[in-house]
Amino acid sequence: MDDPREWLRPAPDGSWPLEALLDSVPDLTFFVKDLQGRYVSVNDTLRKRCGAQHKSEVLGRTAAEVFMGEPGRRFNEQDVQTVREGRELRDVLEMYFGPQGEPIWCLTHKVPLRNIAGAVVGLAGISRDVPVSVERHEDFARVAEALSYVHTHYGQPLRVPVLAARAGLSDDSFERLMRRVCRMTPQQFLTKVRLDAAVNLLRDPERSISDIAHACGYSDHSAFTRKFHSVTGISPQAYRDRVRAVK
Repeated sequence: MDDPREWLRPAPDGSWPLEALLDSVPDLTFFVKDLQGRYVSVNDTLRKRCGAQHKSEVLGRTAAEVFMGEPGRRFNEQDVQTVREGRELRDVLEMYFGPQGEPIWCLTHKVPLRNIAGAVVGLAGISRDVPVSVERHEDFARVAEALSYVHTHYGQPLRVPVLAARAGLSDDSFERLMRRVCRMTPQQFLTKVRLDAAVNLLRDPERSISDIAHACGYSDHSAFTRKFHSVTGISPQAYRDRVRAVK
């Protein structure tokens, strides 16, 4: 019997059956890269996201060459970490920005690829868009109270046990339900709500970054800047400067 895993490997003409399967998934990017971080395979969603007319414009290039600026550098750093350390990155919450500075959220997962001897020879990954609305999910009602509480109290210290209690669930059950409904952990959801609020506040030139940090639940300017940079790849001030430039 033929090994079904052969279906996951490139065909003699260089095409990837898995890539073709994922070409029609609009909210998910798929990619395979070599040891130098150069794209070997991409689905059509990734091609569109980076503004390329054809996949050939992406293949053979690194993320830093395909995605200009901060996102490209951040993606490249992740690639180096995955290949160098030989371990997967799972559900990394990230934000990048559209043409008008609007936030676009995704969860990224990367795994190292190994040859038969166990040596890392590249990586594969996917990046899923975080759903904008979750109200239609069948389990939404069970977490609605906790989600509403986060949206109205994100500037306060919030702990997962408190949110789980508002949903009438144990911590573990609440986290599983949050992953199913929102595709994120409770802590990731809190980070998303806080940084969405921060992005809106940063558009107001009268608000200081320290004031915004406290309004969004961070203890000080430095803690806020570290979190904002780790998720977006840029500082709050750099985002503010970018928004001013496009007005």
